[in-house]
Amino acid sequence: MAFRKMRRFKQKISDEECARILKEEPRGVLSMLGDDGYPYGIPLDHWYCEENGKLYFHCAKAGHKIDAITKCDKVSYCVCDKGYRKEGEWALNIRSVIVFGRMKLITGTEKKREICTNLCRKFTDDEEYLQRELAHFLSGVLCLELTPEHVSGKLVNES
Repeated sequence: MAFRKMRRFKQKISDEECARILKEEPRGVLSMLGDDGYPYGIPLDHWYCEENGKLYFHCAKAGHKIDAITKCDKVSYCVCDKGYRKEGEWALNIRSVIVFGRMKLITGTEKKREICTNLCRKFTDDEEYLQRELAHFLSGVLCLELTPEHVSGKLVNES
């Protein structure tokens, strides 16, 4: 599959900058093909694994998202940074990254533990909390793995 080239190519950010944003930002919006062909987008927390370049998520074992992914594993995931203002300007400059790829369900306990541990550590370093959450909820969690097929990022000024 050939993905579209960025129309406003002067706004393109580097692959390294895209990876940094995916690593540092805690959440984005996952978009799928939902019921009756309607797009379905939801905000999700993610963990970007630098070792393999994949994104990981956790969720319930059933629902609209799982039904959509089961029917069509092609998804897109959009992450934006917090933005910055240049001195004397009102408009934000925002970097965004869009990942197109294939999503698969992860059910193995050890992989789920790794994913949930890394997700939790994006938000807290409270080890007691982490161990309590894993002990109580890991068995009820489903994890997702997004394998990128195309990643692009750009810097946009809101003005």
